[in-house]
Amino acid sequence: MALTSTKAIVINAIKFSDTSLIVKCYTKEFGLVSFMLRGILKPKKKGIKAGYFQPMNQLDLTFNYQKNKQLQSLKEAHVNFPYQSIFMDVKKQSILMFLAEVLGSVIQEEEKNIPLFEFIEASFLWLDVHDKTSNFHLFFLLNLTKFLGFYPDRRNSDALGFNLEEGNFTNSVIGNHILREKELFLFKKLLGINFDSISEISYSNKERRESLELILRYFKLHLNNFRTPKSLQVLETIFS
Repeated sequence: MALTSTKAIVINAIKFSDTSLIVKCYTKEFGLVSFMLRGILKPKKKGIKAGYFQPMNQLDLTFNYQKNKQLQSLKEAHVNFPYQSIFMDVKKQSILMFLAEVLGSVIQEEEKNIPLFEFIEASFLWLDVHDKTSNFHLFFLLNLTKFLGFYPDRRNSDALGFNLEEGNFTNSVIGNHILREKELFLFKKLLGINFDSISEISYSNKERRESLELILRYFKLHLNNFRTPKSLQVLETIFS
């Protein structure tokens, strides 16, 4: 089979042996693809570097894609966009690790989804070059639901509540999954904004934490087997 090239975003890398990694990437042309990188951790290894495969790194990959093969073999890898600030900024890095864990949980597609790829790609490019990013993860998660199929229905937004289970506004405020009053206010602040409006949203640390809890509740109601990310505690500590 002929070599093929595609853009890719690293989701995670797991150590397979003392010298090898299994790397999961979300690619523009093939969706979710996993690679076996044998010997990449050997000292003085030439060619592809283990450092390329930090979570959310954006790469250009060349490989022989075999559709029914669980672990692909990688021929070449190059960093497509070297982040300038993310890995030197503790807050940005904690956001990145948290969102990488979320993406690893929710993306199961082996078919390509170019709009989703481009959303992730553009989002982390934006994160890298902007300074006011404390609300970035909230915006990213809520807009990720557009591609997962349960973005909130914004009609009737003057209603008294929002039903997390149904994904719409409602005047019925009785039920375990109805946001009302302060919770509703916090949730609505994120709807309909774009990247450049993120810094204009005013949240205290407590409100930011509460808003994230609401969004994670929303994910759990709509995605089977979604669990609270382990990196949440680190994120909350950094922003406390």
